[in-house]
Amino acid sequence: MTNPGAERPLSNSNPNTHAAVLDASLAGLLTARVHYSFTTIWQLAAPVAPIWTAITEVERWPQWWRGVEAVVRLRRGDSLGIGAAHHYTWKSKLPYRLTFVMETTCIEPFRRIEGRATGELEGTGYWTFSEANGITTARYDWNVTTTKRWMNLLAPLARPFFAWNHDIVMAWGREGLSALLTAPPASLASTASQA
Repeated sequence: MTNPGAERPLSNSNPNTHAAVLDASLAGLLTARVHYSFTTIWQLAAPVAPIWTAITEVERWPQWWRGVEAVVRLRRGDSLGIGAAHHYTWKSKLPYRLTFVMETTCIEPFRRIEGRATGELEGTGYWTFSEANGITTARYDWNVTTTKRWMNLLAPLARPFFAWNHDIVMAWGREGLSALLTAPPASLASTASQA
């Protein structure tokens, strides 16, 4: 006679159940996304207006921001630019590219720009600007998840390299913007070359 309250031996467990749990665990690992939060602060000896212009004219970024390979406008926004969408292609020191679409969701002229990213990166980014004593502080907050499977699989080991890569690209942006702000206006440069 058997005791109904007695524990059943593990050897009688269904091997198909273990396989299903393992399959579910592997599927979760392969589809898991990794979240990143970055904050970058640039302080530039210039008024906010030309910095705002450079940051909001995203289709010109490849001209001055190393690492930005292409920016293609997909949709115009309203009179402020809200609703505009652009496709970005980025490349840095590590041997991979990232592409995503950024849609502008909020603009407070000369103060704040917000956007939502979809594609190989998904999440939100926003610029904030302030000016004091001839110095403009531009802050970028980037909160995204990666959708590339290989990036998510390697994240436990490669996360510090991905963060370093982000920092490099943002440093290139600051350097490019500083050079852009100190360059002579285009009209002066073309006049000088004709003399």
